[in-house]
Amino acid sequence: MNAVEISDGLLGPLLLARNAIDRSAALRGDEEWLVRAWAAEKTRVLLVHEGRTLISRFTDGAALVLMSPGEAPEGTRYLLGVDDDGVPYFAVRAPLPPEATGEVAGLREAAVLLDDRDAGLLVYAVALEAWHDTHEFCPRCGSRTNITTSGHTRICPEDGSQHFPRVDPAVIMLVRDDADRVLLARGPRWPEGRMSVLAGFVEPGESLEHAVAREVLEEVGVVVTGPRYMGSQPWPFPRSLMLGFVARAVTTELRPDEEEIAEARWLSREELAAQVESGELRLPGQVSIARRLIETWYGSPITTADD
Repeated sequence: MNAVEISDGLLGPLLLARNAIDRSAALRGDEEWLVRAWAAEKTRVLLVHEGRTLISRFTDGAALVLMSPGEAPEGTRYLLGVDDDGVPYFAVRAPLPPEATGEVAGLREAAVLLDDRDAGLLVYAVALEAWHDTHEFCPRCGSRTNITTSGHTRICPEDGSQHFPRVDPAVIMLVRDDADRVLLARGPRWPEGRMSVLAGFVEPGESLEHAVAREVLEEVGVVVTGPRYMGSQPWPFPRSLMLGFVARAVTTELRPDEEEIAEARWLSREELAAQVESGELRLPGQVSIARRLIETWYGSPITTADD
């Protein structure tokens, strides 16, 4: 894939950016409708606990283990939406019953197996659970907040302030030089051989394009130009939104920040393919936007031993 194609193209559907139901925001505060929906046998419920749920595997994929409201254990309910057939979907935040049918799985391993509906439901449920885990108390006065609007708002009983699910924007960028080599790097806590593209959080008062240039310069000392947006996907570990870019390197000398980067290298397509095949290089997982950025530059999907 040449420079024009990658710069002007988009990443296409991303595994964690899929959705097949209407989120039905207008129904979240409709108490009468919520009571009726929870009493309806057609309503489907998924369980979520510490980012994990139950799935059923089959030959070429998997599906969420969904149950009726009557089968669901007690727990905090989140309305996830309604599908085209009028079926409501809820998540219940509760420990996964040991006697339940299905395999316990987290989002990273399950997303590659699930269809669009189930992947979207699980991403949504995991993201809401992660937010509630860290936002039980009012940031103004410290009082414990109450959950309202089907898990989409927390209200402080003392000062009346409302708090909504938080999303932290982060840029993730594939940098390549004029020889069309890609820049990959490894964090200090990553195992040997595991490398990815660069990424970092957007700072207050900063544009996405400036964040791309700043992060690359800070992490590896490379000056880039022409950041081009390619696509985005949620990354609820715990609450990021990854915004993918490609950018061209103006300089190529690598000066890694030792606190952020343990190793960085430029790779041609031939070098990347050889190192992946030998096991010297391990790429990000298939659910990540990082993997899609690398494969878009490479020109085709890449099969690794971890897949």
